[in-house]
Amino acid sequence: MLRRSLVAALLVAGLAPSLAIESEGALQPCRVGGVVHELRCGTLTRPLDPANLSGATIEIGYVVAPAVARQKLADPVFVLAGGPGQSAVSVAPTMLALLSRTRNRRDIVFVDQRGTGRSAPLDCEDPTQETLAEQSEPDRQLQQVLACKARLLKRRYLPNEAALGFFTTAVAVQDLDAVRQALGAPRVNLVGASYGTRVALEYARQFPTSLRRAVLDGVAPPDMALPASYSTDGQAAFDALLAACADEPTCATAYPTLRADWRTLLGSLPRKVSAAHPLTGAVETFTLTRAMVLAAVRAPLYVPSLAAGLPAAIADAAQGRYEGLFGLQAMLQARPANRVALGMHLSVVCAEDLPRLTQSSDRPGAEFGRDDARLYARLCSVWPRGAVPKGFDAISRTRAPMLLLSGGLDPATPPRHGARVAALLGGKARHVVVPNAGHGVMAVGCMRDVVQRFIDAVDDAAALAVDADCAAAIPRPPAFRPLRSGAAPG
Repeated sequence: MLRRSLVAALLVAGLAPSLAIESEGALQPCRVGGVVHELRCGTLTRPLDPANLSGATIEIGYVVAPAVARQKLADPVFVLAGGPGQSAVSVAPTMLALLSRTRNRRDIVFVDQRGTGRSAPLDCEDPTQETLAEQSEPDRQLQQVLACKARLLKRRYLPNEAALGFFTTAVAVQDLDAVRQALGAPRVNLVGASYGTRVALEYARQFPTSLRRAVLDGVAPPDMALPASYSTDGQAAFDALLAACADEPTCATAYPTLRADWRTLLGSLPRKVSAAHPLTGAVETFTLTRAMVLAAVRAPLYVPSLAAGLPAAIADAAQGRYEGLFGLQAMLQARPANRVALGMHLSVVCAEDLPRLTQSSDRPGAEFGRDDARLYARLCSVWPRGAVPKGFDAISRTRAPMLLLSGGLDPATPPRHGARVAALLGGKARHVVVPNAGHGVMAVGCMRDVVQRFIDAVDDAAALAVDADCAAAIPRPPAFRPLRSGAAPG
């Protein structure tokens, strides 16, 4: 599969007004895995090409968690998933827990963005477990993308290859507003994470009067050139982890040669090695490449509790023991909610990010380099590129209050992006940094309460004044220290 840590991780000019062609009847009772109570499910038939209402159509699926109170408020919360390519419905169990208080009086709505989940999915998930040897093959990812495209073009909702160009953000937000209309909501609140923040910003651009408030967790702005920023921000997060270990006495004592171990590991590549697969347990012999190691190191950086295991994993890998490194990577990627629809991912990135790659001011990381940029350039060369409307990458002053959240340790959407976007949005935007959080902060410590108080506040002034001082007190997980043989826990 396309390098999953990168995907873990981001239209037609003159778009027609948002319009639901027809509703497939009233909401129906349904169940969603991981949610114990009954929900309500619906579908809308939407034009594949918004400029051609008489052409091909697709189905947009969505799920509503009804408000608990009978006298509910009229402005529901729409949850926007990340990726790009993540299903919103897949994160329902987590988000319903985080927004439990807000749900007392507001519906929580999960719309699977076109190309994901229940909405004309462009998924190419291979049910077989990829071996470590397969991951090391240099042309494997390109061949997977070509095979993915061939499989997708056999699906009834894709009449031709050009149809893959209608799965971009600017088209998708029209589906989102069509669901709003179908539900009879005059305005909505948006809660987006990672790529979902780009969706929220585009919704605000196209439908400013339909937005009440928005929470942007891990800001991925529309003018970001994903592969370039990915290298820059990933390098900064990794360097910060090494520096933090050197500055913390316990970590420095446990791993006194961590930087040297890292240089030794990279300097030894590529090389033939043997290691157990983290999920199957099968011992494999394969060529360990620099790209594999960088991907394995990057994935845990998203979650500080996993990143705490990196010093031990790097020290072991420098001695030829690679199971810890691949194990940390697998812990993040094996989560079902982290699965990404590859086709939708490429339809977004190839149209919205790649064209800006050569103009990006982001310098490649000293070690992470340009490998990901080169990879995406190759993959996008065989993928249809949709049109992006004029003004898509412009960020204007917001009418609706927006709460922007950034994790200080985030390797993908660090505070520099949130700070810049907040300044462009103007006085109705507030940026909160959680210094010791990674990618996504809503679920960390007190932040779920901050988010809910922002949404539930009775007026805009109260929303923007919500107390978020608790963010500074959230600690960084200490570096993991494995017990030595025969040692007692202490």
